[in-house]
Amino acid sequence: GVAARVFRALADVDVNVDMIVQNTSDQGVTDISFTVPRDDVRASTAVIDGLMGELGATGVTHDERIARVSLVGAGMKSNPGVAARTFEVLAADDINIEMISTSAIRISCVVRESAVERAVQLLHTAFDLDVP
Repeated sequence: GVAARVFRALADVDVNVDMIVQNTSDQGVTDISFTVPRDDVRASTAVIDGLMGELGATGVTHDERIARVSLVGAGMKSNPGVAARTFEVLAADDINIEMISTSAIRISCVVRESAVERAVQLLHTAFDLDVP
């Protein structure tokens, strides 16, 4: 119910949540990470701060110096290794991936904002996307 409570509260103040990653440790501690548009950071932080006691949360952090780069295409599901290649290309240039989200047609990676332009260039080259 924690995720339901968090994301309902965000929806109630018109915050559009994009990527969501939830992890539960062996000790039963759950971390929820999510991205929102920059314009919604203040509102989402206020909502989460207001829920901390109710949810028994021990901490909240936010980072406005991140950006998302995505590969999108229907061919993803029929081409094994696209995710591996994506991660290899970024790793080879020391671009750290801070969050990953995938679907049948999309791979999205959250990286440092300072690295996003380079990440886009590298992925365009690696997947021949800059060829007309």
